[in-house]
Amino acid sequence: VQLQAFGGGLVQAGDSLRLSCASSGRTISTYAVAWFRRAPGKEREFVAAISWPGTSTHYASSMKGRCTISRDNVKNTVYLQMSSLKPEDTAVYYCAADPSSILTVRLQSSPNYWGQGTLVTVSS
Repeated sequence: VQLQAFGGGLVQAGDSLRLSCASSGRTISTYAVAWFRRAPGKEREFVAAISWPGTSTHYASSMKGRCTISRDNVKNTVYLQMSSLKPEDTAVYYCAADPSSILTVRLQSSPNYWGQGTLVTVSS
């Protein structure tokens, strides 16, 4: 499974941004998918996860209410819509997947498949 996150960029505080995670090779069509981020000088942090086909979601408290994870199973793409962005949201955002359709502890900690990250920079 190959994942690619994209959609990052430079935004201002309070702006919204949508990240996308696309898969190639073996698709993530039946896998649960999660988003993580790593801020400068900090450890990787779980952001949000979604089951397949998308009936269950889970969010980190730091982003709850400010982001929505969703998926388009026809396009094999998972999205992370973020709003009211803050400078502390500046990070490289990664998508990851695990060969399970449900939300598991492993998905939210050490999933099997990782994509390249996309940088989100929020200016104040």
